[in-house]
Amino acid sequence: MKRIILLITCFTFHFSFAQTQLIHRDPVIAGMIKEISSDNLEKYVRDLAGFRTRHTLSQDKDKEGILASQNYVLNLFKSFEPASSGRLSSYIDTFTIPADGRRIPTDSQMGNVMATLKGTDPNDDRIFIISAHIDSRALDVMNTEIDAPGANDDGSGVAAIIELARIMSKKSFPATIIFVIVSGEEQGLKGAAYLAEKAKNENWNLVAMLNNDMIGNSFSSETNINDNTKVRIFSEGVPAAETERMAAIRRYTNGENDSKSRQLARYMKEIGERYVDQLEVKLVYRNDRFLRGGDHTPFAQQGFTAIRVCEMNENYYHQHENVRVENGIQYGDLPEFVDFEYMRKIAGINLASLAALASAPSEPINVGIDVRKLGNVSTLRWEAPEKGKAKGYYVLMRETDSSMWQKKFYTEDTTLTIPYSKDNYFFAVQAVGEEGYESLAVFPQPITR
Repeated sequence: MKRIILLITCFTFHFSFAQTQLIHRDPVIAGMIKEISSDNLEKYVRDLAGFRTRHTLSQDKDKEGILASQNYVLNLFKSFEPASSGRLSSYIDTFTIPADGRRIPTDSQMGNVMATLKGTDPNDDRIFIISAHIDSRALDVMNTEIDAPGANDDGSGVAAIIELARIMSKKSFPATIIFVIVSGEEQGLKGAAYLAEKAKNENWNLVAMLNNDMIGNSFSSETNINDNTKVRIFSEGVPAAETERMAAIRRYTNGENDSKSRQLARYMKEIGERYVDQLEVKLVYRNDRFLRGGDHTPFAQQGFTAIRVCEMNENYYHQHENVRVENGIQYGDLPEFVDFEYMRKIAGINLASLAALASAPSEPINVGIDVRKLGNVSTLRWEAPEKGKAKGYYVLMRETDSSMWQKKFYTEDTTLTIPYSKDNYFFAVQAVGEEGYESLAVFPQPITR
């Protein structure tokens, strides 16, 4: 009788254990996320709003305008340099944008505030960019004088990147991370377009670009939804820079939902939710909001992997509006409407994703799936990554109607055969480093001979 009870107890324990989801958090990344301070984020946002306007074309004044706000950010980046052991370097990258007859009436000088955290591996030239825009606007995008505090759009993104630079510059990563505060977003994505073109012309090994634009509002206008537990990540399906050959392979493999940007978005959802509590990452299968764009778009157009992180519910009383009270409603992008705890959580998913990516080996190369004969098993093959060392690999699998990978098969070989039909599932492969950090996933190409 005792033996029967013991067997039942063991069975019940194992059954219960099988239903339990295990979450492993790397202590280094978890420790950095704990350092993110909502008080710091609030201070940065209020300071930025205090410049009255940060319009791209605003005039240079001591404590007002775009140049004063850029110097504020630069000084903060500079203050983080001593703790970085010489790896963090900061400057303003200035450039001239010619008049376009639309939102740039005359040739204008602009600048992006750059803070580069140099990677520690001399053989690893990978770069990861995290970006936000410092410029602000009111209702009239050409009004350079009116108050435009820009607390959420995009003071929230700027504040998050300042805080990440403060924390991450004290750590070391094999790959390079660049913290970028661009200008000219409201005038037509000018700063981002300049930087994307520069990265392309200089052949940067830019692996991923994370654009954070409006991550501080949790209360929507009109619908009155009040929720700080969800955040959106936008990613393109069909690449903006798709070639004819890429299009042919996409159609052949039905890979329209497996672009590199989609893989980055899935990665951020998995890693972000692993480390940040009470925040669900919603994958939105669009490059950006309906008929709109952001600073990640020029990078996508240059062929880079880029996504946008954005609050779940926007409030149009506090976006692109003049500061005023009308019919009892306070309009304007003011600090009092920013949810700083929400910002802290969203900053956390960015930090976790950046730290994991910059610590992991690069993606496996020449990833393929064998299609030389019909069968109900699937064989994938690949080669070791070019940067960093892979201890092993995950072969990822999901059903065709699923947005996220559902199973991971671990192997230390460079080929794996699994008893699942390629007709019913999508697959990908990612490298796993010695310390468990995972690369981005790579969608396989058909092996036909």
